[in-house]
Amino acid sequence: MVSNFHLPPTGFGPGSQPSEEEAGYLPLPSGMRTYSPTLPEVTEAEAQAVAPALALLERIAAACEASATGQDGASLQLADLAPDVRRLVAETLGQGEVSMKIGGRPAVAVQESVFAGVWQVLGSGVDRVEIGPVPARALAAFDPVRAPQGPNAPQFPGVVNAPALLVELMDKSASYRPGQAPHVINLTLLPHTEADLAWLDTALGQGSVTILSRGYGNCRVTATATPHVWRVQFFNSMDTLILDTFEVTEMPEVALAAPEDLADSAARLREVMEAIR
Repeated sequence: MVSNFHLPPTGFGPGSQPSEEEAGYLPLPSGMRTYSPTLPEVTEAEAQAVAPALALLERIAAACEASATGQDGASLQLADLAPDVRRLVAETLGQGEVSMKIGGRPAVAVQESVFAGVWQVLGSGVDRVEIGPVPARALAAFDPVRAPQGPNAPQFPGVVNAPALLVELMDKSASYRPGQAPHVINLTLLPHTEADLAWLDTALGQGSVTILSRGYGNCRVTATATPHVWRVQFFNSMDTLILDTFEVTEMPEVALAAPEDLADSAARLREVMEAIR
């Protein structure tokens, strides 16, 4: 009687294949940021600060709910808070994925809290929390730090495809209307030279807002001084540029807190408030 059992071919089975290190695979990206609530430590001396801090956090939660339904957000001043209250609020809000540098007078630094859509805004004489899809000052992103020179920007050797790209960007900029879908030019898929990128930078100018979103890798968003034109660059966790685009839009989606995010922030804030009580 012939048996149906066959020995496996040589080279198969456990231990027969090379490890990932031996095979030379690149390491997978790591460091994905996830929500983690922050519960401040309250000493006996700070016990009296809990009530006013909770009152302010409730106002923030209510503003998140309102903004999630399309209503205007809120701007809450923190400069007049007692130091103990200010510390409790800051520790509870923590630091989230998105940060911004906004030029102008005064220049401000913006840090999203761990609650999406809750923005901490700091600068000379400025200390407030804004609630909404994006801080109000960020919408003035195209105020020029360096003025655009447009098609009259001096050309130099190596500029090949940039003038054609500029014509497309300026046309979409001039015809953009609020609510339109973004127009995206994917530089990663288009032939271009380093000189093309340098010339476009001169032609489009530099706006007043720079945004960094840290998640699965990093995303850097830079406003040009040409209305509605943004440079959006995605990097993997090894800081390698993997996607390079121009977007013509009011604000790139990667920098916005969605209505679902704001509603979720309201719920999470109230969970944290219950834990503090």
